[in-house]
Amino acid sequence: MSKNGDFIAGLVVGGLIGAVIGILYAPRSGKETREEIGRKADELLSKAKEEYDHAVEKSRKAYEATVERLKKLEETAKEKVEEVGDKVDELAGRGKETLQDGKSRLKKAVEAGVGAFREEQNKTL
Repeated sequence: MSKNGDFIAGLVVGGLIGAVIGILYAPRSGKETREEIGRKADELLSKAKEEYDHAVEKSRKAYEATVERLKKLEETAKEKVEEVGDKVDELAGRGKETLQDGKSRLKKAVEAGVGAFREEQNKTL
């Protein structure tokens, strides 16, 4: 918005200077010169208002587009979070199954080891 403000200020100042110089060097009476300066000032103010309105509209559209994009990004982020959460739950479930399976194998191995130990003890007796 600062660039637009600078542009509008430059437009107004440059236009006024140009109009005043042009009017002052024109061969007219004082009254005609004042009227011409008034008309030119009105024209320049009108043009400056149009430029300002255009800049405001452009800024509004950019703001709305940014807000819309942020909403879409928020939705995408929420979807990704849900996907990651589901994946974590799935991996946690797999980890639990793997842990249970490992515990079961370890228990069988210990039982087999205890059984083998007892058999060896019975053979030596």
